[in-house]
Order: sequence, then C-alpha cells, then structure tokens
Amino acid sequence: MSPRVRRSALPHDPSEPLPVGPRPAGRVLDARLHLLDRQTLDVDDLQVATVDDLELAPPAGTSGPLTGDTPVHVVALLSGPVLATRIFGGRPPASRLHRILWRHVTDVGTTVRLGVRGEDLDVLWVERWVRDHVVGRIPGGRHDPE
Repeated sequence: MSPRVRRSALPHDPSEPLPVGPRPAGRVLDARLHLLDRQTLDVDDLQVATVDDLELAPPAGTSGPLTGDTPVHVVALLSGPVLATRIFGGRPPASRLHRILWRHVTDVGTTVRLGVRGEDLDVLWVERWVRDHVVGRIPGGRHDPE
C-alpha cells in the first residue's frame, strides 16, 4: 500500500474479506483466457476469423453508469484488421470491426465454434473479394492445382 493512502480513504477495511456479489447466470468466461485471440471455426470446421475484441452489454433494465460488481454479457465477437493498432497503439474504427453475434457461438474451447457457415457472415467479405477480383483473374486461379 502506498504510504500516501490513508486507511480512511479506502472503500473497505483491508482486514475484512471483500464482499461477494451475486453470481451471474450461465457460464462465466474469462475474456483473455477463453475468447480473445482464439480462432473461430464454422459449422464445417473451416477457419472464419480470430476474436480480436468483444462487444459487451449490461443486463436488461440497467440504467446509468455500471459499477464494478455489475455482471455484463457478451453480445458479439469482433474481428478485424487490428494488428497495426496492437503494434502502434490506438483503436481501429468501429466500422472496420466485423461482428459475429454471440447467438451463433455453439462451443468455447481451444477454438470458438460457430453454428453457422463462415460464408454467411460478413467477416469473410475481404477474402471473397480478393478471391473473385484478384486470384480469379490469374490464369489457373479459378480451380485447385492438379
């Protein structure tokens, strides 16, 4: 404890245990441990994206600022070109992040499994565009190599 902080300035008595709030319903996930930087696989076990960020929301009916003990839930997984922002700092614009709604997630393990096909999500639009407009115009680019 810093010598500048007086005991009276602390929100609770340090000798007493911290109060425990009510446990939220459902599975409790640690965002860093279970979700961030995980690969997402679609229903066909094809890689879709990497989880770069999360969209969180408070429980329904909550108004005003959130306190530290207010449980939140995941609304969507966010994926996008964030490597440069991790290296140089800052945040990518929200319009550059692609959302995968949480209702599409079927399992969280070593990978995040989705219950939909990756082609049906907007996350892969860049890959589809490059395939159709760049690779598809290269001779032999429209079929697998023999």
